[in-house]
This record gives sequence, structure tokens and C-alpha cells, in this order.
Amino acid sequence: ISQWQDEYERESLKKGNSGADGILAQARDWEMKGEHSRAIDMYLKVTPNSSDNTDAMANAWEKAVELAMKFVPSRAEDVTMVACERLAEIKYYSQSAELYLGIEMVKEAIDMFIEGELWTKAKKCAADMAPNLEGYVEERYVAFLKQKGKADQLVDVDVIAGLDMMIQRGEWAKCIQTAEQQGNEVLSKYVAQYAAHLIKENNTMKALELFLKHGAPPISQNFNIYKRIVYEMVSMDGMSSPDSYKLWADMRDVLYEVTEGLNKTKNAGSAVLKEFEDMLLVCHYYANRAACLQQDSLDSIAAQISVSLLRHTDIIPCDKGFYEAGMAAKNAGMENMAFVFLNRYLDISEGIEEGSLEYLDNTDFMDTDIPFEVPVPERQYLAEDKREEVKEWVLAVSMDQKVEQVLPVDERGTYAASLVAPSTNITSLPCVITGYPVLRNKIDFKRPGRAANKDGWNKFVMATKVSHSPECQDVLRFLGQYCGVPQNPSFSFG
Repeated sequence: ISQWQDEYERESLKKGNSGADGILAQARDWEMKGEHSRAIDMYLKVTPNSSDNTDAMANAWEKAVELAMKFVPSRAEDVTMVACERLAEIKYYSQSAELYLGIEMVKEAIDMFIEGELWTKAKKCAADMAPNLEGYVEERYVAFLKQKGKADQLVDVDVIAGLDMMIQRGEWAKCIQTAEQQGNEVLSKYVAQYAAHLIKENNTMKALELFLKHGAPPISQNFNIYKRIVYEMVSMDGMSSPDSYKLWADMRDVLYEVTEGLNKTKNAGSAVLKEFEDMLLVCHYYANRAACLQQDSLDSIAAQISVSLLRHTDIIPCDKGFYEAGMAAKNAGMENMAFVFLNRYLDISEGIEEGSLEYLDNTDFMDTDIPFEVPVPERQYLAEDKREEVKEWVLAVSMDQKVEQVLPVDERGTYAASLVAPSTNITSLPCVITGYPVLRNKIDFKRPGRAANKDGWNKFVMATKVSHSPECQDVLRFLGQYCGVPQNPSFSFG
């Protein structure tokens, strides 16, 4: 009988689904007769070769395990292992995992849940039965999310990995939006990365907008980015016009936040703080000049600002600085000053062509605070035809006996725009309106180190009141923060 039965089983295995039905019928028959070990063997003979009904296969293997557990415990582990492997092959991962748990093979069960991407079950299984495997499940989950590119879900388990994935896909806006919910430290990191990316893409203004919107923390990792934005702005075309106000004001406000932050850290009084304070002052003067250029009554202040900015030609491209100061002086009728500055501009322009400024004649600027050691600009500020116009004007004026190649001096016997008086070594404060030295008629402010010439201050405040200029009003708003309230005003900020 046994031999006949074996032959019957072999025939059944060859007949596909009908064969599988025969195998299952035979298995149930052995089961009914109490031949549990033979029944188990029959249930395990149902395979993808004999059936394409995955549910039937799964049920057969689970039945084999059940019989082994109940009636043939010595075979329970081996039968379960076979069933689990087969269930995995037909992608019945959850059932495979449950069977592994039945023989306390927790790690294997977790691997099955993971294989089936049943992450909630994998995590719960680890938490309930093997806390030492929770880290393992987490690692596998993170790897899975990375492989599948599921950045949104990755953020929930590994913020940095999720945000980095968004960056790799170029999803910067989404990255920043997500980082906003993760606290200032994470947000600052990704704002800085995005800003650096934008600068590389020649989108400096958008980088500035980022810091304006999300804040500009005084952290050293960001310092070069802030500086780069400033240096890009001072070198850009079109940044000297009246309508450049908002861009300069935005940069000014960002740098004010940086300097205020630095003042509250161990950097107070440091060279780093001084560098950012100088850049802040440059941006404030550019913003103020743009505001003044919109009011005819403030043309003289705009000219003074252009002249004052020459002391910052270590920040501003020096050819641009001297050209703008020279043209402002020329338009204001100060021909001696214009001649000196535009002559210097032409010398610098030649130096740029040669790649060096070391042979400039500094005689005209010996007793001034205009720096000699300045970077060579990467490119000419003016196009060649404009440079020719300057050359022609300088040449024409040099023939005029009335124009002298000298800078104007004030009551100190010093160049009028210089903060330092060489004869006494006394350094005056720069006027927060004009940039010129504050000497006698001055307005002090609540914050030390801030002052204004009374004439310039009153003129600016009066023009603001008369014109209701939003730009001039914004300058006064900023000065209210930067300086504090005037201590002896003839006009208030209003």
C-alpha cells in the first residue's frame, strides 16, 4: 500500500492544479488517519510547481506547521523554517513573520516584516519582543526610505537625511519649508546651504531674501556667505541708482542683525565684529544715498555720502568708489575734488588692466583716511567709452588754471571728509547721515559711538517730513534702532 501511495503522490505532483488538489486531498486523508508526519510531508509537497494558487500554497504550509506543533513537536522547528522560507518566496511576508514568532525566532520575524515593507509591524515587534533590535529596525527603515527616495517620511525618522535628500533632488523650497518646523539650528543650516547654492547660481538677491526672511544668525559658518553677498552687491551694475534703495536696505537690515548678534557673544569687540560693522555702515550709506537721490533737496548729502564711502574702498571696488565720488563732486560743482578723484580713478583703471595697483601715486591722499592697500577689482567698473569720457574731462580740466589738484580742508586743517586729523591724531565719529566727520554742531544719540552733524540731520529730517518719502522714513526707522533716540534733537525721528 505504501508503495502504491508514493506512486500516487508522484503522479499528483505532475498534474498542476488538479495535482495540487489531489495532494491536498491525500494530505487531509493522512491527517484523518492520524498519520500526521505523512500529512505534514504531503502539505509541504504543494509548491509553485504544482499550483499557481498562492493562497492554497500558504494554507497548506501553515497547516503543515500547525500539525507539527500539535502532533510532531520534534519536527516543529524544521517544518516552520521550510514554511517560512516558502512563504517569503511567494511574498507572504506577514504570514512568514508570524510563523517565525511561533518558534521565537524574533530577528527572522522582524526581517520578514522588513522584507514586506511592513514597518509598523516590524517596529512593534521589536519594541514588544526585542528592544535591542529597535535600532536595527530604524537603520533598515532609514536605508529603505533613502533607497525609495521617500524624503517626506525620512524626515520623520532622520531629519538631516530627509532634508539632504530633498537637496539632492533640487527641492530647495520644500527643504526650507520642512526645516522651518525643525527649530532654528536645523533651519539656519539649510538656509545657509541654500544661500550658498543661490550665490553659485548667480542669484545673490534671492540669497539675501532668504536671510531677510529666516534670520541671519551670528554663526561663523555663515560669515563668508554674508560677506560674499555684500561683495557681490557692491560690485553689481545698477546698484547706484535711486531705485536700488530696497536692496541696500535689506542688506543693511541683515547685517544689523548679524552685528547685534555678535555684540551679544564672545565676539563683542573682535576684528570679526569690526569687519561686519564696516560692511553694515557701507550698506547703510548706500541705502541712504539712494533715498537722498530721490529728493532734489538732498543732492548735497548724496554727494557727501559718495565722498565718505572712499574710506571703505577696501570693501567697495576702488575704481567704482573714486568714479562715483568724482562724479558726485563734479555735479556738485566741487571741481578740485572731482579732478583729484577722477584722476585717481583713471590711474586705478590702468592698474586694473595691468593687474596691480602697487605703483599708484598716493601723494594726494597722504593725510587722509582713504586706504592705499585695497584689492584689485576683478573687472572694470566702467565700459571703455565711459572711461574715455572721464579721460577727456580730466584732460580738459588739467588745462584749466582755476582747478587745482588739491582736496578741500576744514577747520582742523585736514581733508574735509577724513575722520582722522593727522596733526592731532584725534579721530572723529562719522555722521550717520553724510559719513563726514562730526565736529562741533552735533547730535548725540543714546547708543555710544553714534553721532550726526546737526545741519545734515536737520536737512534730512525736514526733507522726510515734507516729502513723506517711504525710503527716507525707513532710513530714520533704521537709525532709531542703530543709534537709539537723539539726545539733543532739533527734530525728532517722526
